[in-house]
Amino acid sequence: MTDFSYQLYSSRNFGPMSKTLRMLADLGYVAAEGYGALYDDDDKIDALKAALDDTGLALRSSHVGLDLLEGDVDRALRIAEKLGLREVYGPHIGPDERPTDKAGWVAFGDRLAEAARPYLAEGMIFGWHNHDFEFAALPDGTLPIDAMLGADESLSFEFDVAWAVVANVDPQDSIAKYGKRVTAAHVKDRAAPGKTDEDGWADVGDGVIDWGNLITQLKANGTPNLIMEHDNPSDDVRFATASIAHAKSL
Repeated sequence: MTDFSYQLYSSRNFGPMSKTLRMLADLGYVAAEGYGALYDDDDKIDALKAALDDTGLALRSSHVGLDLLEGDVDRALRIAEKLGLREVYGPHIGPDERPTDKAGWVAFGDRLAEAARPYLAEGMIFGWHNHDFEFAALPDGTLPIDAMLGADESLSFEFDVAWAVVANVDPQDSIAKYGKRVTAAHVKDRAAPGKTDEDGWADVGDGVIDWGNLITQLKANGTPNLIMEHDNPSDDVRFATASIAHAKSL
């Protein structure tokens, strides 16, 4: 049976992380994925560590902002060691930071590869998590994600499948293209057209994405880290419960 992780950002609006982690453990999740705000101060980190120890969940991976990954490597590595992190992914860059041509995205990939060095030296996975803009073709037809990842083979890819679908990309093509470099994937669904509550996201299995075929492909690809995510659920317990039930049924 496939083990599933859970992006804790999905539950950011629903009380303390200790409550969320207990809920996840009770539902059969084996791991969680962190995000930047959890590491704002040492008290938050200590509380997260205590809750992980109490529930037996692993913090397998995390989104970590480039300001921390690049700007305070020692602190980032201390956090990773304390919490047991083995995978870190840059999560996002704002519109004003995004390159506008292929050369710029290749340079951004080079920047990520340089930032990755101390983490790779510790045996960690270092990569990038996409939104839709990385799949928006540049004037010459190049996709930014291809330019980024093409810059250096050491970079891994956390594939947010649903954002690729938003960009009108067939996610199966991306999995086939990047193969073993897809070290993690967000198991996430888009609501049917016209359904705009929860910002157009859906519980896994309640949307339009064919997760039966995708999970089969990801497993065959050897992608080890499958992570449930919903960007804005109105009820995180409903989302976590329905999504793992559906995914396990596949």
